[in-house]
Amino acid sequence: MNPTEFAELLQEKGAQLYRPMPWREDTRPYYILVSELMLQQTQVDRVIPKFQAFIQTFPDERALASASLSDVLTLWSGLGYNRRAKFLHEAAKRVVDQFSGMFPDTEADLLTLPGVGKNTCGAIRAYAFNLPAIFVETNVRTVYFHHFFTDGNLVDDKQIIETLEKTIDNQHPREFYWALMDYGSWLKRQGAGRLQQSKHYKKQSPLKGSVREVRGQIIKLLAVNEYSIEDVRTKLSADDRFQPALDGLLSDGLVTRTATGILHLTK
Repeated sequence: MNPTEFAELLQEKGAQLYRPMPWREDTRPYYILVSELMLQQTQVDRVIPKFQAFIQTFPDERALASASLSDVLTLWSGLGYNRRAKFLHEAAKRVVDQFSGMFPDTEADLLTLPGVGKNTCGAIRAYAFNLPAIFVETNVRTVYFHHFFTDGNLVDDKQIIETLEKTIDNQHPREFYWALMDYGSWLKRQGAGRLQQSKHYKKQSPLKGSVREVRGQIIKLLAVNEYSIEDVRTKLSADDRFQPALDGLLSDGLVTRTATGILHLTK
């Protein structure tokens, strides 16, 4: 498929499969940052109500930066991967303190924000600033595998990037990536994801029975009250996942332990 044919197809699919989302209706950079961090490892349908509640409580960078981490973690509870909440909190503080509340738009500046890697940076530049940034995620891979890498061989993201650079709509990058996201999601629902073809894709491990599951349970419990370590252990009917889960939360700075052994969400 040549770039012109692909552009026409993508425009058609974008119109046909468009999914309304709050961060598409309002593309301010803060909304894009919040949505991008929430969408990491989490489905859109689960993110939308959490995003709406989050924005209602923390409507902008300054509101989030001035909040306590414990308040942010409490609202984040249920999304999982709670380090994302901490990164988001720290990123808001940096926007306010380092950039005087003016959200940066350059790759160099965006990459200084906690939790913002190259792909999240690209998404912010494309969606918030309508710049033709290049980034790769699962839906992008799905579409390009389907149309440009049909031989089934393993594909490196560098190959995807080379093809993206030849096919991106430089005039309308925001709509281009929206179409890629919606078309890629649709292809996966049709069983045409073929993500095993990527050298970089790693399937998310099941939550049930994981240390990550216990981390979430501890956060949810401490969002309600402070407890001693033994009380938390008892309330969760803890198994051998408890200690590595707690150690990880303490190491990540999400949970604090007092000298007397009381646990609470980090303020």
